[in-house]
Amino acid sequence: MKRRELIKLVGGAAVAWPRAVWAQQERVRRVGVLLGQAPSDQLFKAAVAAFLELLKQSGWIEDRNMRLDIRWAAGNADSIRAYATELVALAPDVILVAGTAAVGPLVRATRTVPIVFTLVPDPVGAGYVESLAHPGGNVTGFTNFEYAMGAKWLELLKEIAPLVNRVAVLRDAALPAGMAQFGAIQAVAASFGVEVSPIDVSDGSEIERRVAAFARSLNGGLIVTQSALALLYRDLIVALEAQYKLPAVHINRIWAAAGGLASYGSDPTEELRRAAGYVDRILKGAKPADLPVQAPTKLELILNLKTARALGISIPPTVLARADEVIE
Repeated sequence: MKRRELIKLVGGAAVAWPRAVWAQQERVRRVGVLLGQAPSDQLFKAAVAAFLELLKQSGWIEDRNMRLDIRWAAGNADSIRAYATELVALAPDVILVAGTAAVGPLVRATRTVPIVFTLVPDPVGAGYVESLAHPGGNVTGFTNFEYAMGAKWLELLKEIAPLVNRVAVLRDAALPAGMAQFGAIQAVAASFGVEVSPIDVSDGSEIERRVAAFARSLNGGLIVTQSALALLYRDLIVALEAQYKLPAVHINRIWAAAGGLASYGSDPTEELRRAAGYVDRILKGAKPADLPVQAPTKLELILNLKTARALGISIPPTVLARADEVIE
């Protein structure tokens, strides 16, 4: 071999070897995901896919330098607690969690593993963070509404269906957020001339029985508040609204897309996508205590005109003019 060729060979190996060693030694980061929804929920599956794509754009690639451990609890409280403990035991670098029902058990399971939450209305009141600007511990994330939104939901329902004077509020009584959402609506009910009553979301047969009983009297309407259980039974709830011709307002676009009459709130799948930015920053060394809790960037009014026609409701032009999206 000529001397010049030998020098090139040795020099090339010297460059290639450190890169190969670096690639082998690159640390694989572990990301846990805890969702209260069912694995068959196509909307949340798509949101998780978007979350992973955004992480990929930031350089985190599954099965290369990142390992994903995802758990779907399907609205089951026992499963949520078990999965929270299980994910913490895996010693992940960060855990993404969606929904108040899942955040509580996870926060109780660890005070050290970084947690990024979404779909939580009042993280300060729940004790997850010290303040929105300065979370102060191992937890930060994204809120999706304030309890004062309850007045907006009731106002919207009265605008769409002025004759409504009885409103059933579907809520998860096992959650502090479920109780608080109902309380916020109840506090303004008299000013709108309506009587409100709760329907606790527990299982499908109980929801069906309670809605049927409520619908026996005239001039009724529904408000569906946030809960993983309600999302789990959303097809049933929307079908009951159609069966008993109950005008209803829901917390977000998922419901209007499923056939609900109207929704007003932030897009929950967008929150999961935004959370990818915080997960990326934590993987790169940021502390949750230094990342402020963020509020929604946009609240959307979605109207389903197909459902309105089926219910015999004419949406007022003033409401139509405010809509961010109209489903025909």
